[in-house]
Amino acid sequence: MVKRILITLGCFIAAILVTSLSHVLFDDGSFPLSLSCGKFDQKIIAVNTKEEEVNRLYADGVFLGNITSMDKLNNHLKEVYKDKYEDDFPGSGVHLGRNTYVVSEPGYFSYSDVDDQLLQYLDDNEDYTLETNAVIFSDDSGEYAEIYVTDTKLYEEAMNEYLSFFIDGTKSLAALEKNQDQSTLTDYGSKDVSLTVSQKISYQKKNASPSEIRRTREEILNYLEYGDTTEKEYYTVQKYDTVAGVGAKNHGLSANQVMNINRDQISSVDQVLKEGEQLCVTYFRSPIDVVVSRQALRKEAVYFKTEYQEDETMLVNTSQVVQDGINGSRNALYNEKWVNGILVSGSLKSSIDIQQPVKEIVKIGTMQPKDVGTGSFRYPVDNAYITCPWGCYYNHTGTDFINQYERWGNAIAADNGVVKEISYNSVSGNYIKIDHNNGYVTYYGHLREPSPLKVGDVVQKGDVIGRIGMTGFATGPHVHFYIEENGQKENACEVSIFPSCKEIGGD
Repeated sequence: MVKRILITLGCFIAAILVTSLSHVLFDDGSFPLSLSCGKFDQKIIAVNTKEEEVNRLYADGVFLGNITSMDKLNNHLKEVYKDKYEDDFPGSGVHLGRNTYVVSEPGYFSYSDVDDQLLQYLDDNEDYTLETNAVIFSDDSGEYAEIYVTDTKLYEEAMNEYLSFFIDGTKSLAALEKNQDQSTLTDYGSKDVSLTVSQKISYQKKNASPSEIRRTREEILNYLEYGDTTEKEYYTVQKYDTVAGVGAKNHGLSANQVMNINRDQISSVDQVLKEGEQLCVTYFRSPIDVVVSRQALRKEAVYFKTEYQEDETMLVNTSQVVQDGINGSRNALYNEKWVNGILVSGSLKSSIDIQQPVKEIVKIGTMQPKDVGTGSFRYPVDNAYITCPWGCYYNHTGTDFINQYERWGNAIAADNGVVKEISYNSVSGNYIKIDHNNGYVTYYGHLREPSPLKVGDVVQKGDVIGRIGMTGFATGPHVHFYIEENGQKENACEVSIFPSCKEIGGD
């Protein structure tokens, strides 16, 4: 604004000089002083007795010059559109650049014609915008982002493809968005119930430079996936890597997440990977939040309890199982909330016991410590889920368990026993070993902090022995778990007295 005032003031002073000297003319009618303004030294050639409209052209606040013919400018814009942009941007039109504008003001001066130079300046700097469709993203705090697209249908196609990454492919996206399916899940597995986008999305007609306008579905989809992020991290597949293993070694991505962000290379979570191929391991950084409500019905173990009965007729340190314990089971229905494909919360909606557990009865000699395993293990965390099974990547000798609903929850003793070792190393971080005094030893790695127990403490099945963590070499909070049987490290999911891992998505 200050620049405009100074420019106008300069031209006004020049006009006063012209007026004061207007009685002194050369024979050809020109002024004896050479007075000019603007980028192209535009001359003041006459002072008029009446006000006439003057059209001043500015770019980024800089005065370029006065336009002699607005018709010439408008026709030039039409020609530029037809020659350069009509094929790629049909149905649009060319306008001046976003920071280039014309100010119309009354004035008494006539100026030399520099229209051709002004138009050439616009061409040289490609100082143009096109009328197009703006997709505007807003939340409770207001508008925070917008993109420009040639066709809103292309945007909607890209959005639908993006949303499809987060739902069961058998479900209708339209039905989920309308929350039409109110039925309760009756078969084991999961069911998407509803889908929403947290932010508000609207359309407007706006002007944008050609380089800002996205013309293909792929360009729009890339924005929905990563916003303005251009740098991505890649991983080189090693020998024996699996899809799940790549995710486990890179930020704790799930196999489905690895597949979705590499959908041009991976079509199944069970796909055999080629050594040396490059996979993206940067998860979506979208400007929107896709929220999916999901029901999950699982068959869960109801663990039997052990009742100890002291028997004075039995020797100390001896025991006898007089009734075998049998786990029961229940159908548990959970409500889950997933945001951008990541499980953020879950709660038990209802459960039905389908088989009651039978308690184990063990007779023990008087004062017998309860440091001997029951002969039946439980999972080392509650709400268990396996993120990386035994051998999911090369030399992975263990099973990684997470608590789906409390990622930093408790690590739990899988059976009765005595704390054998508490220590730390660079791979497993904080870990603890429990000797069950029946030929089995269990191992719990990556604890958040050292276990509060001490070597020699007696623990019972289900006791808290620490907190889930990611110390050592870990990309997400989990418990690295395995069983030693008579000194030999074993895959827990293949030990007969360990619960079936198929119940929680592992083998």
